Amino acid sequence: MTAEKQETETVTRIYEAGYHIVPTVKEEDVEKVVASIRSEVEKLGGSFITEGAPSLTKLTFPMYRREDEKHVEYDRGYFGWLKFEAGTHAAKELTEALKNNTSIFRSMVFKTVREDTRAKIKAAPLREVKRTDTIKAAPRKTPVAEESAPVSEAELEKALETLTAE
Repeated sequence: MTAEKQETETVTRIYEAGYHIVPTVKEEDVEKVVASIRSEVEKLGGSFITEGAPSLTKLTFPMYRREDEKHVEYDRGYFGWLKFEAGTHAAKELTEALKNNTSIFRSMVFKTVREDTRAKIKAAPLREVKRTDTIKAAPRKTPVAEESAPVSEAELEKALETLTAE
């Protein structure tokens, strides 16, 4: 290849951008923020592969962001992500664009692979039961009638006095 041809060709890579949108954004306006991120990727010449729609999540620890002259603490945010293919220059430029977006308090852009790398959730194995099996109840113990001798009134009174005297 000639040097001129190498300069005109752009090396593309797969990137993923994760972001937290401030919780003060109304739920119906979250899509507008995501649309601004998508338009930034398109402006950089990127093409989308897949994305995860933002959902409001509680953060494990509070995050702080400097807004105007004060630090604002966030304990929740709308987390979303998108995977795209773009030139090597796009990662740095998108990182700066996300950093300057006042609706986003945390973001990250990194190189990844095209394949889906998320962990799959495994369901607990279920025990199979054949239809011919029946559940049998434990045998009941029949109460045994105790044989008792007749008790005299005097013995009964004496037993009651000893119980109440203590």
